[in-house]
Amino acid sequence: MPKDPGACSIMEKMQSKTLKVHPDDNIAVALTTLAKDAVISNGLGEIILQETIPAKHKFALNDLQQGDDVIMYGVLVGKAIKAISKGGLITTANIKHAANTYTLKERNTQWNKPDILKWQQRTFMGYHRADGSVGTANHWLIIPMVFCENKNVDALQEALLKALGYKKSRSRYELITESLVAQYRLGRTADEILNNVIAIEENTDTHKKIFPDIDGIKILNHTLGCAGTKDDTTALCGLLAGYITHPNVAGATVLSLGCQNAQLAILEEEIYKRDKQFSKPLFLLEQQKIGNETKMLEQATRQTFAGLMQANECKREPASLNKLCIGLECGGSDGFSGITANPAVGHVADIIVALGGAVVLSEFPELCGVEQNLSDRCVDDATAEKFMHLMRTYNERAKAVGSGFDSNPSAGNIRDGLITDAMKSAGAAKKGGSSPVTDVLDYPGKITKPGLNLLCTPGSDIESTTAEVAAGANLVLFTTGLGTPTGNPVTPVIKISTNTTLYNKMNDIIDINTGTIVDGKETVEQAGERIFEYIIKVASGEVQAKANATNHDDFIPWKRGISL
Repeated sequence: MPKDPGACSIMEKMQSKTLKVHPDDNIAVALTTLAKDAVISNGLGEIILQETIPAKHKFALNDLQQGDDVIMYGVLVGKAIKAISKGGLITTANIKHAANTYTLKERNTQWNKPDILKWQQRTFMGYHRADGSVGTANHWLIIPMVFCENKNVDALQEALLKALGYKKSRSRYELITESLVAQYRLGRTADEILNNVIAIEENTDTHKKIFPDIDGIKILNHTLGCAGTKDDTTALCGLLAGYITHPNVAGATVLSLGCQNAQLAILEEEIYKRDKQFSKPLFLLEQQKIGNETKMLEQATRQTFAGLMQANECKREPASLNKLCIGLECGGSDGFSGITANPAVGHVADIIVALGGAVVLSEFPELCGVEQNLSDRCVDDATAEKFMHLMRTYNERAKAVGSGFDSNPSAGNIRDGLITDAMKSAGAAKKGGSSPVTDVLDYPGKITKPGLNLLCTPGSDIESTTAEVAAGANLVLFTTGLGTPTGNPVTPVIKISTNTTLYNKMNDIIDINTGTIVDGKETVEQAGERIFEYIIKVASGEVQAKANATNHDDFIPWKRGISL
């Protein structure tokens, strides 16, 4: 299969000020802010800019009339709603969302398989589970079946964290508060307190971990479990079962009230659907049966401690790279996402698939406009039909409540150059690389096949990441152009910036910069290989993803139905 001609132009070092992503495009991207009346002649013909084009935004390569197609990445991303002059800025005022229709067509599963020779004998150090999966971490979970138990889950986690050496006795912000109290007692004014420099020494008074091979004790608090539809109840239990059976999880303690819709019996059924030989330590406690809250928490503490003793016996051992299952995610996307971080992650996805591993692409509202390409890449007609059915059904349900996929771009997306959903989606889909689609899963499904999997989730990045991990992702690559601290309780989330300015500003929460591609210092492939080497280190526990090091443990189940 010949290379995507658009990919060829992206793969080259970008040292110019503009980029036409695909030969068929009639708009181009400004790689830096371009002044009004500037003359652009970078293989695009001579174009005089009609207005200032901010970096990441697009401008017309030829005159567009009302109703004309707007093409980017070689696909339809919008329609002109008024005339746009050659060199004019593309905005929400002059184009609207539009995407091509899609139908079942012939299979197109040939792909640009990367050279993987240098990684074929490589391994990572992971936690081997009885079902054959391998974890990149080793966590204990404390889970409420219903929001009524969130307080008890919090109390149980708090008691265990300090006693077992997972939490500093005082946080940085507690130390700051103590300093402010001291200043207040000395009679300082509010202005003095606001402006005085506070010197805080790094707090290193964490106790030594009692269980050194347990990475953490994590909670999955949520607002569901009762007063929802039967489908949402089953989906919640399936999601929680996905975490309990996850390779990064050693065992779990589950607290149930007793009268809620999300019953322990449903959870157990969902667990055994995912792992018929499930053998991890699992403790299920029901408050209305036990009666006394204190008694339940004492019992839960004892059982959890015993489970931790067992879980601590699991040690890291070498594992083949085909045991990696990578979630592909984005959030706070910008106008560079589709030309730097996302295609770099797509190259990583192709490497992992070529090695025999699995990757999962979700956020179905952000696949609007590339449905035909993805359905054509499905390995068989049934898989393609399932994907198209899920896309149509989801969009129809959104329209039924006065929305639709065209409502997906956020204010921040639009401000940074992603004007329509199709424009955003065409760039977002680059994370999936070029390999065939081996399976399509509805929420909250589990990945059972190697290769590229599509998982139906919302475009909301935390709901989507939550679902990818439940599906089995033992590591997540998360691209961002605007910056986000998002993480996950059990799976390392590696944050990748699309631009160097963002990385320099927020490198306390971002791991890797792919702004080097726009800066002309690196190709997409080179950036992808650099990301892949970092993946191996994180998967082996050699380095911590910054989201996990800073305890960004975000967990939001997807509630599809109404409350009853």
